[in-house]
Amino acid sequence: MRILFVCLGNICRSPTAAGVLRTLAAREAPELSIEVDSAGTAAYHVGEPPDPRTRQAAARRGYDLSALRARIVEPGDFERFDLIVAMDRENLRVLRRRAPPAAHERLRLLLEFAPEAGPEDVPDPYYGGPNGFEEVLDLIEAAARGLLAHLRQRSRAA
Repeated sequence: MRILFVCLGNICRSPTAAGVLRTLAAREAPELSIEVDSAGTAAYHVGEPPDPRTRQAAARRGYDLSALRARIVEPGDFERFDLIVAMDRENLRVLRRRAPPAAHERLRLLLEFAPEAGPEDVPDPYYGGPNGFEEVLDLIEAAARGLLAHLRQRSRAA
């Protein structure tokens, strides 16, 4: 199962989601074969590592994001990935405009996997204070566990 997480610039939310899911899958669902990547819908930060505040918040919870580098969603991603997960409704709209019709069924919103979390969108912490990065981690951890449960169900059904 190949999963791509997508946000706007690929330096806060989507690399966090990639790092969290990769770590939780290895720890809590080693039976699942999961490949994870992240990308942005805008090319603002291509080639850059995740925002330092993102890396610091993630490291405090045991997630290492240092190897990740920002990239933009490419046309081939719509074929390469089994699931493309947007952090918010605006990026989901952008993905729907760019994706070929056959890929639309593979586009999802991250917090669909954590309906108990409340909001529909993972808020962008870039312009906020340090608590925003912690809130993003809380939401992403909940959704990553929900996504792992979803993938386990799919695996059992297959």
